[in-house]
Amino acid sequence: MLFLVHREQILKQAMESFKDVLGDGIKAGLLSGTTKNYDADYLFSTVQMMSKPDIMQKFGEGYFDYICLDETHRSGAESYQRIINYFKPKFLLGMTATPERTDGFDIYSQFDHNIAYEIRLQQAMQEKMLCPFHYFGITELIIDGIVIDDTTEFKYLVSEQRVDNIIDKIEFYGHSGDRVKGLIFCSRQEEAKELSRLFNERNYHTIALCGNDSQEAREDAISRLEQDEMVGRLDYIITVDIFNEGVDIPAINQVVMLRPTQSAIIFVQQLGRGLRKAINKEYVVIIDFIGNYAKNFLIPIALSGDRTYNKDTIRKYVVEGNRIIPGCSTVNFDAISKERIFDSIDNIKGIKKFIKDSYISLKYKLGRIPTLVEFYENGEVDPSLILENYKSYFSFLLSVEETYKGQQLSENDLITLEYLSKIISRGKRPHELEILKLIISQGKFDTADLKRILEEKYNVISSEKVINAACAVLEGSFISKDLEKDKYSHIDILVERNTGIYERIFTFYERMKQIEFRNQINDLIELGTKKYQDVYSYMSNRRNEFVLYEKYSRRDVCLLLNWGKDLSSTMYGMKRLKDDVAIFVTYNKVGGDSERAYSEGKPDYADEFIRDSNNVFAWDFQIGRGPNSSYVLDVCEPKRKHLFIKKSDNEGTDYYYMGLFDVLEVSGDKKKDNNGRLREISKMKFKLYDSVREDLKDYLQSN
Repeated sequence: MLFLVHREQILKQAMESFKDVLGDGIKAGLLSGTTKNYDADYLFSTVQMMSKPDIMQKFGEGYFDYICLDETHRSGAESYQRIINYFKPKFLLGMTATPERTDGFDIYSQFDHNIAYEIRLQQAMQEKMLCPFHYFGITELIIDGIVIDDTTEFKYLVSEQRVDNIIDKIEFYGHSGDRVKGLIFCSRQEEAKELSRLFNERNYHTIALCGNDSQEAREDAISRLEQDEMVGRLDYIITVDIFNEGVDIPAINQVVMLRPTQSAIIFVQQLGRGLRKAINKEYVVIIDFIGNYAKNFLIPIALSGDRTYNKDTIRKYVVEGNRIIPGCSTVNFDAISKERIFDSIDNIKGIKKFIKDSYISLKYKLGRIPTLVEFYENGEVDPSLILENYKSYFSFLLSVEETYKGQQLSENDLITLEYLSKIISRGKRPHELEILKLIISQGKFDTADLKRILEEKYNVISSEKVINAACAVLEGSFISKDLEKDKYSHIDILVERNTGIYERIFTFYERMKQIEFRNQINDLIELGTKKYQDVYSYMSNRRNEFVLYEKYSRRDVCLLLNWGKDLSSTMYGMKRLKDDVAIFVTYNKVGGDSERAYSEGKPDYADEFIRDSNNVFAWDFQIGRGPNSSYVLDVCEPKRKHLFIKKSDNEGTDYYYMGLFDVLEVSGDKKKDNNGRLREISKMKFKLYDSVREDLKDYLQSN
């Protein structure tokens, strides 16, 4: 057997691990720059040594029965390729903690896309394979009015104030065990060296290690960090571009991050340096100094393991904190760090690059072009982001796949895909999805059969009115905007033949003969069905057409309340139609403003939960709407009153569904409008049927 690593310092550790399992009696040996052993049954070698032609030729191409590549995400390098192309083992195994690569190399193809076993951080924590950790996201110091960010001058990074603050925090948050054995990651080599000097002046024992330090220097530093003897020991190794991977230091009980998070992969690698179990180590403390960094949004992504890049999901991870990691590990952000991460989430740049990187990763993993639903099933980038940015998956594939460059769909086919991507891919209800399945497979359907299917598959009792509304949606009549109406009103899918029977239009039947068009529609149906089943079909949180605390756009509300048209462009803060009224509240009228006040010259609307209450909400009407106005009656009269809330406009178009409410009281007041005139305004208090979930309320109220 040949075991290959890219760093010499892990060779001995790997060999000892094999002996622990197979026994000391195995014939094991090392092959590296310092040790030459050619006849061991279990040979542990560096890639650098084995890739030399004269070394490889000491072994026949079939000499090794079993080859194991450690850190196999590096296998695209020339040295790895020489080894892989030369040897012909009976079994080749690759191991990596970071299979997602963005350098364009397909590591999965090296192993015929066979994944022997996969485990992510959260599962490893759940299985108790790793040491618990306590993560603290804390605010970087503001020095001379300067907030540390991606471009901060060197003098601020190594100022006396910053060093004092770092030491204060690392002492406050502490470590497991008798003494600290820590790793500090920073941005620049000169920063590492100067921080080490300043720490040593403050009676710490530290050393700075960078990429140009020798293997011997690194091994000596690790030995000194791990030793218990007072003389010569180290408290911290301060490093820049090493120790992200390929090193095993179980004794580490504190990891300090003094650099911006540029990559979720690197973040997890650095976090992982402290996750090895060790004697007398109950946990590891992770202290992350969070400045005004553009990619702070990658922190919750890395901690949660989520790769969807869905903004709502990322925000939820920041708010939920300790729910992210299984077991007794904890995640904590201070208030300012949360605000900085929220700002970063609101302003994510380059989303198309994340989409393309995710596509490449999934394509390599599967060994073929993935479908939309496979993004969803594999936890890759949220398919809705693809559709929002490219209008249809076919259009996305045209932009990234050479094999799609020559493919063509008619303009009407493209418009149909774009329309269905908007309407059915979100999976908010099953009606349109099941209608399409029947129309495609059978050519027609009876509403009685559809009712039976909806009840049996989804436990949904549906009326003729709702089914007719869903059919109208699929005919393109749901669109109300003039430009969209002209565009989508002739997608030609179905028509009613007789009362209660709907039939597929012949032209749609002809279009479905085009394989790519048919595959794209079936993919959208499968995605919408999967989403509905996973997110919206459970009954415990369902109060009516909506599920408590799930997110809906104004367009979704129009669809689910069967209003027949997309009235979202005219809904604003309130819309009534017959027996339903929907209230839409933006909790922070100005993003990040804790007092929720409008900018100068605009009125202050007090839309908020009443202090110490989880179910009473105060809402101010628009100026000019007094207690006796028809606007107030439109809120009070309908039988069903729905409240939807989002934190800020930065969150996009979706609102959390807070449930049904009753009106407790209506009162009048006077406020100045934009022109300074004093005018009537109505104030109302709602009582929600369901008390708001505590974590969601905390998130909405947070700055």
